[in-house]
Amino acid sequence: MTLRISRPAALSSLALAMAAVHAHAEPADTIVVTATRTPQALANVISDTISISSEQIAESGAGSIVDLLQRQRGIEIARNGGAGTSSSVYIRGANSNQNIVLVDGVRIGSSTTGAANWSAIPLTAIDHIEIVYGPLSSLYGADAIGGVIQIFTKKGKGAPAVTGFVGYGSDKTREGDATLSGATGGEHSFSYAISAGKEKSDGFSATRPGASGYNADRDGYDKENVSGQFSLQLAHGYEAGALFLHSKLESQYDNGASAYDVRSKALFETAAVYGKAQFVANVDTLLQYAESKDNGENWSKASADGYSRINTKQQDITLQNDIRIGEDVLQVLYDHRKEEVDTNGSRDLNRDRTTNSWAASYNARRGANLLNASIRRDNSVYGSKNTGSLGYGYDFTKQLRATASYGSSFRAPTYNELYFAGYGNPANKPEEGKNAEVGIRWDDGVNALSANYYHNRLSNLLVNTTPCPYSGYASSCVYNVNKATLEGVTIAGATKLAGVNLNASIDLQDPKDDSTGKRLARRSRKHGNLGADYSFGPLKLGAELDVSGDRYDDAANKNRLGGYGLVNLFATYAFTKDWSALVRWNNIADKQYDLARFYATPGSKVFAGIRYGYK
Repeated sequence: MTLRISRPAALSSLALAMAAVHAHAEPADTIVVTATRTPQALANVISDTISISSEQIAESGAGSIVDLLQRQRGIEIARNGGAGTSSSVYIRGANSNQNIVLVDGVRIGSSTTGAANWSAIPLTAIDHIEIVYGPLSSLYGADAIGGVIQIFTKKGKGAPAVTGFVGYGSDKTREGDATLSGATGGEHSFSYAISAGKEKSDGFSATRPGASGYNADRDGYDKENVSGQFSLQLAHGYEAGALFLHSKLESQYDNGASAYDVRSKALFETAAVYGKAQFVANVDTLLQYAESKDNGENWSKASADGYSRINTKQQDITLQNDIRIGEDVLQVLYDHRKEEVDTNGSRDLNRDRTTNSWAASYNARRGANLLNASIRRDNSVYGSKNTGSLGYGYDFTKQLRATASYGSSFRAPTYNELYFAGYGNPANKPEEGKNAEVGIRWDDGVNALSANYYHNRLSNLLVNTTPCPYSGYASSCVYNVNKATLEGVTIAGATKLAGVNLNASIDLQDPKDDSTGKRLARRSRKHGNLGADYSFGPLKLGAELDVSGDRYDDAANKNRLGGYGLVNLFATYAFTKDWSALVRWNNIADKQYDLARFYATPGSKVFAGIRYGYK
């Protein structure tokens, strides 16, 4: 059955969810950073936001961060094979390059594709993750159309501690990681965390019969990483710190039935140094220099023309001032970003560009009323863009809140879309988005229910077209032509019944190309998740259901990808305070499903591991 979401239907779904919210309790006290660029209780955040805790990550048994994100509301994925292959993450129907990804506040992603290399991000290095849904260009600049995902690596606190994990599973998947962390006390406290991890798997064939490059061999991967965070309290209100993450991924993929080892190598790095100061009693100042690298190499055949290299680098200088005015916060921000590309392919890509940005935001509470407003101006080679947002929340009770917001956003043309010979055009303009949203939340600490309706209208979309209308050649090129609408309702809830923790979410959406009336490629009209777990003393048993409606693999909606439902089981057992075990069985029915046409997905897989010193 095909589900079509019109605006009245979406609003009706929201109204039903609102009618169902009638309960009793207390808002969550989780602290998040991403929604406002400053630490804030989740109970005071207007934007639709979730936080994936370290405990949830530990119990997930996920083979990659993409597997973990697939189980979150509002998110869909596509992948060209196993955990080491190319992946895309869609937030509320927005493309992978229409979302921003941060690691400890450092922006990552390729300047040629505009998207993060998800396969190279090591799950073993992650402490927790925050996802903010909706446009945040007025806070973070270009590309924050669908939302922002921020990844936080492990941070030191408390007495010195060592944690570690080793695991083994199907396809000879091996995983191990260790962390040393802690903090000293006193006036000049020093905190530290150093982590290292390695993942390796023989994998499975990335492609299925029918693919142009089909090869029945196994396509495995080998990933290793090291990360660290260090901070020194110089005096009250003054702090200096540094952080880094280095990850190397070597993976195999298919390019025909050849004996040659077709493979790729990715190097993903972030690093930052920062200083925090309180020169004035009510003003917190942050100055940070950050770098991120997304380097890739491919060997598609034995001859010299089978080798390609694309290295991209981003450098950011950020000056942020948070000015406290009573209980309100005025934030003033300056950001300087430089992007560089070096490739052995299209020489037109070997260049750099800079973006200078000014932004301001204001967050206020007056009794039951919450308000935030922000504006930003970004100046770059593609011109100047102004964005803004306005959000309002009202607390009917301590447990029940209604919100409404409006925000504008844009996506900058990538290097490929501007400069790639015979494809890009330096005259291409940024894509633009305008999003209106209303929502309601109930949270009493035990029972939670939320519903959000959004309508995100996109214009100047950059699309591939053949023949090229401005070059005179028959080859394809990219230019601003399309419009699209991302519209939908996300409903999520959690409760505890007879000792069983339950959580569920459903997304009803209509991600549509307004120029053709077709659905956007690889996005469904409905998808959802259901989870349940129960504890018997030190033993916890859990089950998950991931479901999705059908999708199309192409913009013309000719190649249909069927819907699917996956059931996963997991169990954890705490032997002692420090020792625990995990067993996870994913896709227990060995369901064959498609995330991309002719590309394989994991069948029934089992993974088990032992953890020490988890805290």
